[in-house]
Amino acid sequence: MDVAVFGLGYVGCVTAACLAELGHRVVGVDRDVRKIQSISERRAPFFEPGLEELVQRVVHSGRLRATVSTAQALAEADVALICVGTPSERNGNLGLEQLRRVVQEIAVVEAQSSRSRLLVLAIRSTVFPGTCEDVVIPALAASSGIRVVCNPEFLREGCAVSDFREPSLIVVGGADAKAVHQVASLYRGLDATPVLVSLRTAEMIKYACNAFHAVKISFANEIGALSAPLGVDPAEVMRTLCQDLRLNISPAYLRPGFAFGGSCLPKDLRALNYRASRLDVKLPLLESVLVSNREHLNRAIHEALELDADRLGVIGLAFKENTDDLRESPVVTMLEYLIGKGRSVRVYDPHITMDQIYGSNRDYVLNAIPHIGRLLTGSFQELSDWATHLIVAQNVGDELVRQIRASGLPVLDLASGQSRPKEASQVAVDC
Repeated sequence: MDVAVFGLGYVGCVTAACLAELGHRVVGVDRDVRKIQSISERRAPFFEPGLEELVQRVVHSGRLRATVSTAQALAEADVALICVGTPSERNGNLGLEQLRRVVQEIAVVEAQSSRSRLLVLAIRSTVFPGTCEDVVIPALAASSGIRVVCNPEFLREGCAVSDFREPSLIVVGGADAKAVHQVASLYRGLDATPVLVSLRTAEMIKYACNAFHAVKISFANEIGALSAPLGVDPAEVMRTLCQDLRLNISPAYLRPGFAFGGSCLPKDLRALNYRASRLDVKLPLLESVLVSNREHLNRAIHEALELDADRLGVIGLAFKENTDDLRESPVVTMLEYLIGKGRSVRVYDPHITMDQIYGSNRDYVLNAIPHIGRLLTGSFQELSDWATHLIVAQNVGDELVRQIRASGLPVLDLASGQSRPKEASQVAVDC
């Protein structure tokens, strides 16, 4: 395939050289004449392990060349990859000046072109969700033959060539199926199956990945900061933590949903932060976790209060599914707010029967939330016959999903992490 790569920085140059290695005919484009000259002389324009040798081979083979001319680059191109920088502005917002300039240059060239084949424009630069729809596509309005997709990169400086050759993730997003598949086919031959999503999802995935990396680094550093004054080897702690591939290094707890609660997580976070404060160790990330959790709960409460419903039927009372433990359940907090604001509420939880609760859990119910116990219904049918709107507050199984769908009632599905009312038929099995 003929590919034009706009921007020959760390991402663009590695992408161009590696695509050429896969057999594509690639033209790199940049305003910096020194980068063009460097590649023309079979040299990498900067140091990146393995890049110099790769550039030598693909330029020598004729599969990679470089130019400052947008028109020359697009003359035979099937796909144009935009790899320009999107640096931070003073207020933290993304700087899109380079992106806008390149897109406008492409729009002008394509508007004057007589070519009949489709050009696919793939945004590889890191851009905020909505940028393709709100910035890129409007700028191409005069060039109806261009289709836009988002193809974020996941290349780390220092190992970018190996990251490209052995990708952990390939994402292509867009509304035009043909264009999406065309860009995905660029990576044929690599040991990874491209994930095909929407434009905005592709843009957001890049941010989610980078934010997660930053959170992991900060988490490890804060655990280390607290371990040292306690006489604990932080490296041993984190090595052991990483051996748990079922809960720790896994998809567990990485699905958007309702706020957390229970007898462990809130208590242990409070204890950890208290001990750190006694040692004069600041842990901003860990200190913010309970604050973040409370804010997430507040968002859910706000969505519930906004419902135009006379009778709210809540599904789930325990702090999570498949338990009858009510201690620090976020659902209880939400119910307190709803009741306090005058809402009529009833609750169904398939695992909670008041006369079978005992021990500390029973003491909590009798002493802290006795009035909520009176709101419990014995079956979903009883709940749905009474309610005019359902709130799903915990994950439910297949049978209960079937009953929710059959009820035909509007649903606020808090357990899915998407706090927006939906039709009963839209509730998923893993909601």
